[in-house]
Amino acid sequence: MPADMTRLSATIASEINARPQQVTAAVALIDEGATIPFIARYRKEVTGGLDDTQLRTLAERLVYLRDMEARRDTILGSIEGQGKLTDELRRQILGADTKSTLEDIYLPYKPKRRTRAQIARERGLGALVEQILAQRSASPQALAEPFVRDEIADVKAALEGARDIIAEDLSENAALLGRLRGHMQQKSELVSRVADAKKDNAEKFSDYFDHREPWSKVPSHRALAMLRGWNEEVLSVAIEVDAADTSPVKPAENIVAAALETRTNGAGDNWLRDVAGWAWRVKLAPSLSLDLIREMKERAEEEAIRVFARNLKDLLLAAPAGTRTAIGLDPGIRTGVKVAVVDATGKLLDTATVYPFQPRNDVAGAQAEIARLIRQHKVELVAIGNGTASRETEKLAADLIAKLPAPKPTTVIVSEAGASVYSASELAAQEFPKLDVSLRGAVSIARRLQDPLAELVKIEPKSIGVGQYQHDVDQGRLGRSLDGVVEDAVNAVGVDLNTASAPLLSRVSGVGGSIAEAIVAFRDQNGPFRSRKELMKVPRLGARTFEQCAGFLRISDGKEPLDASSVHPEAYGVARKIVEACGRDLRSLMGDSAALKTLDPRQFIDDTFGLPTVKDIIAELEKPGRDPRPEFKTATFAEGINEISDLRPGMMLEGTVTNVAAFGAFVDIGVHQDGLVHVSELADRFVKDPHEVVKAGQIVKVRVVEVDPKRKRIALSMKAQSSGPREPREDRRSPTPAPKQMQSKPQAPSQGAFGAALMEAMKKK
Repeated sequence: MPADMTRLSATIASEINARPQQVTAAVALIDEGATIPFIARYRKEVTGGLDDTQLRTLAERLVYLRDMEARRDTILGSIEGQGKLTDELRRQILGADTKSTLEDIYLPYKPKRRTRAQIARERGLGALVEQILAQRSASPQALAEPFVRDEIADVKAALEGARDIIAEDLSENAALLGRLRGHMQQKSELVSRVADAKKDNAEKFSDYFDHREPWSKVPSHRALAMLRGWNEEVLSVAIEVDAADTSPVKPAENIVAAALETRTNGAGDNWLRDVAGWAWRVKLAPSLSLDLIREMKERAEEEAIRVFARNLKDLLLAAPAGTRTAIGLDPGIRTGVKVAVVDATGKLLDTATVYPFQPRNDVAGAQAEIARLIRQHKVELVAIGNGTASRETEKLAADLIAKLPAPKPTTVIVSEAGASVYSASELAAQEFPKLDVSLRGAVSIARRLQDPLAELVKIEPKSIGVGQYQHDVDQGRLGRSLDGVVEDAVNAVGVDLNTASAPLLSRVSGVGGSIAEAIVAFRDQNGPFRSRKELMKVPRLGARTFEQCAGFLRISDGKEPLDASSVHPEAYGVARKIVEACGRDLRSLMGDSAALKTLDPRQFIDDTFGLPTVKDIIAELEKPGRDPRPEFKTATFAEGINEISDLRPGMMLEGTVTNVAAFGAFVDIGVHQDGLVHVSELADRFVKDPHEVVKAGQIVKVRVVEVDPKRKRIALSMKAQSSGPREPREDRRSPTPAPKQMQSKPQAPSQGAFGAALMEAMKKK
């Protein structure tokens, strides 16, 4: 095995709590083109049982570490080309475990523009530096006098040149940079202050107008909030080191002076201490502060992406209402309520637009039209988008349904996050070329109640809006993470090969967009698939793709009963041995848990399939095609509580969790503005991660703690006891827009001069 692969495997193994051999095996599968869902489910013997979470982390770290290995090779080649690569330097480069450490080592050898230090060396002042370092008791001014000639006007100019040389050497000293970086990580504070000119128009950043806290403890949401304020030129953000230290010479300056070995009170050492202080203030502190801000941003982005991914997963795996005819209502006031009816399979049956609100106020006409559609199409579900006028529309529907004979349809408030994005998309235009854009949103709302996963896969994950500061983080990394979440969710549930749309099929392991379209085209031309084997007849779908996707595609009532399960075709032989051992017909055995539990899985192990796979097959035979999503339930909003002004502290309400952040959970209680349950109010115990208690889509009971209509903030509690109204908590300061505000089409954040300079400097670093 190559040395770099051994190093990579060992590093990743320690991070995901696995053995290097497991990592090496997983990397080999990934390099061969295997997807994470396929490896996690069907190659457990090969990887020693690595799960999808470990494999996702492995894949992400693999990209980072391979980039670092490529950079390591480039640096080695560059230094070797200069003829300066020693055995010791090679060991240092090979031993660097982060990109920043690697770049620190490379600094002295990195090609650079002509600097003041280089000019000083060209003028012979390197010799003056050597004399000052060698003669610590001598006066630097006296040592500098012989160097006053030609382009060196006086002693002052000579000493400034010597200072530039020393400062550059210090800024390229990898060991010193490492010590200073470690000191700053422990002793730095992040400080933000308001720009007076922007103060009156920056209320959302008011908590950061005069704020400081230890750099090492800044949580993700506050870091991103301050950086956004900086980017918008509302805030200034800085790193302050040793602010609490009252010594005349700060510890950081002493660290720099120590690198120059200043041990005496001689004139030379005193001058060198002054140089150390100057180098710290002018060169080292600004550069390292930028490093710390970049590191904080990366740390904050990693947490924000993790939160977004977790929320997206919960939303995608929310309970489906199932195959029932549904009517979707996309609320609107002036433009009317858009109405769409879809059948149990999601096929559009009918549309309408009604105007129950101002300026027409045609309540009777609106109810009559909706009632007609419900009766005509035997509607079982009413899905109402949670945007503007959702509560008014819900009341309209409730009053109507109360008058209808049994069985009455069930009304559900549905998140319309991303519906407008879907409506205007090319996919929606292809699906409904003659349908008005506004009515497409109503179709999406109805369908996402039937099956959230099948509908939400049509929308770019970043547009679904369940993240914090999602537009401020690395968009490439965010995209990769969210695409992985969608892929994992789709393959965890499985896909009906004969009903799935091309967007849903494209998320199946190994399929992709072009093959998904080819599958749908083949199905349209030849009728439903009768077996998984028929997939091999689809153009461009070869053996490799079949291996990756077959286990995740389901065929109900086909020729082969096992095609309705997650048992992979490659393991059908093992499944039949299990059936034979029971002495039963396959169809009668599937679902008979009692009979299958009597078997010893070890008796079915062979050279290809080990115990993990056999156990999975038996479990699948017990519950063939099982759906991991929870049972469908709905929240009931309180009567008469429609606006934030209707809320009072102490009220007990039911709501739906719309978003989970590091500092708590947002809950839709039906007043057009989500309330926040701070992490400290989630339970009667300490909660480190809100996801321990709640997830997106969960129905919860909450107590109103405080209401701030001016700032549109609602504080809620899920604790058994309430301590009543109180001052807002520190972590409530985040100006993160509540989910309803986040559901609009994302806009690129403005680039202020300070933020742009920061980002540009980060790229260069």
